[in-house]
Amino acid sequence: MLDTQMQTQLQAYLQNLRTPIRLIASLDDSAKSAELRELLLQIAGLSDKVSFDASGTDARRPSFVIAKEGETRGVRFAAIPLGHEFTSLVLALLWTGGHPPKVEPQVIEQIQALDAEMNFEVYMSLSCHNCPDVVQAAALMAIYNPKIHTTVIDGGMYQAEVDTRQVMAVPMVFMNDALFGSGRMTLEEIVGKLDSNSDAREAVKLNEKAPFDVLIVGGGPAGAAAAVYAARKGIRVGVAAERFGGQVNDTMAIENYISVLETDGPKMAAAMEAQVRHYEVDIMNLQRADKVVPAATPGGLTQVHMANGGVLSARTVILSTGARWRNVNVPGEEQYKNKGVAYCPHCDGPLFKGKRVAVIGGGNSGVEAAIDLAGLVAHVSLVEFADALKADAVLVNKLKSLPNVSIHVNAQTTEITGDGQKVNGLTYKDRADETLHHIELAGVFVQIGLVPNTEFLKGTVALSKFGEIVVDAKGHTNLPGVFAAGDVTTVPYKQIVIAAGEGAKAALSAFDYLIRQPVAVSTPAAALA
Repeated sequence: MLDTQMQTQLQAYLQNLRTPIRLIASLDDSAKSAELRELLLQIAGLSDKVSFDASGTDARRPSFVIAKEGETRGVRFAAIPLGHEFTSLVLALLWTGGHPPKVEPQVIEQIQALDAEMNFEVYMSLSCHNCPDVVQAAALMAIYNPKIHTTVIDGGMYQAEVDTRQVMAVPMVFMNDALFGSGRMTLEEIVGKLDSNSDAREAVKLNEKAPFDVLIVGGGPAGAAAAVYAARKGIRVGVAAERFGGQVNDTMAIENYISVLETDGPKMAAAMEAQVRHYEVDIMNLQRADKVVPAATPGGLTQVHMANGGVLSARTVILSTGARWRNVNVPGEEQYKNKGVAYCPHCDGPLFKGKRVAVIGGGNSGVEAAIDLAGLVAHVSLVEFADALKADAVLVNKLKSLPNVSIHVNAQTTEITGDGQKVNGLTYKDRADETLHHIELAGVFVQIGLVPNTEFLKGTVALSKFGEIVVDAKGHTNLPGVFAAGDVTTVPYKQIVIAAGEGAKAALSAFDYLIRQPVAVSTPAAALA
């Protein structure tokens, strides 16, 4: 199961175990059980602090529990956690064995203070790059609070269970048999959702912070670059972000960032955050801006009101709130979101194995999604509004070479249909002759671009007809001391490298603004006598 290199790396990690752990497996005679047995025996053979036990009695077979020696409770994997989940497996081994997690102490205290029985079931797929964050969060909670129980389930392995519970997007989390949440969630988000008083406490902390020289709202490539460039000037810098890394977290492969041959979104987001923290920037995660109040006087403080009630102030503000997936806005989309309507083919594609799906959008993202899905599903119908696909020629040629793909151009999606529980089809109008056509399918992947996150700025900052923040060549907005950068602005071409450059530019412009503000001169007391 594990090649020589992976075994060597894992053996080195397992040296960090402080106390013995046991891998308790529930197996049957299936091929998957044989695979899991082989994996667990390999792991047990790499450390004298790890033992294998095949006496498990869980109904899900194959599955296994990582438990402290002498105990039977712990994190359960109803999966063979390789692929994107191998890191989750390694961390669960280390944390169970006493190796401390890289988590703020107050978050651990919040987890330990949760006083209710909670049974989490986390559905994931091994190809999902958003799933590990949720898996690792749920695993950590089970390790640090005995009232919390976590089972991680590979949707591809337990297809019948997925169908019964109508899991059509991953990660999807159930708590005590009720839907808890879906999509990427950080540990702090999950704990905050469970801890009803966290918002009020966080608002108090924000209100107590001294004014920043530069406050950056948003933590994507533009915000991260702005933070680094501003902090290197030796001034007080803060970043308030809903999710550090922004849309980068949802990007599978990144192969066009100069000097980085190849990486993926979560890795790049983690690297950006590490660099920003290196400069001792005050990072305030899980913070959504609700309103910007411009400075009352030239050179005064601008206020940023947060959704939790907290208020931050700064001499300059850089808005870099990025963008989100654009909805197709047709009947059925909202109703069947995560019930057949999906936005991440890498994450959710395996859940539709052997089924028929559609992709809406004929740009690079849409065509790439269709190519990716064609290797997993029975058939892909690509629906594009324009009269031709807009993707790069090499991608279009690849798509047309696939035998299980149908391409519908000049086609306007009018409805996503369902049976009340899940998607069962898509209706589109042929724009040439106005005829309606219906495709029977199990899933619809929407890939039609982005919309800027600027709703909270309407009436305050000048926006374009597309909702983007209007900026000049130096990142200035129409408000003195307020700058903007990245995908949220009118700067064309929404690319990571461009956003990072615009963030650096905005930081330099903010610093230039600061040094040109007049210095308040106090009058000596003697002169007043």
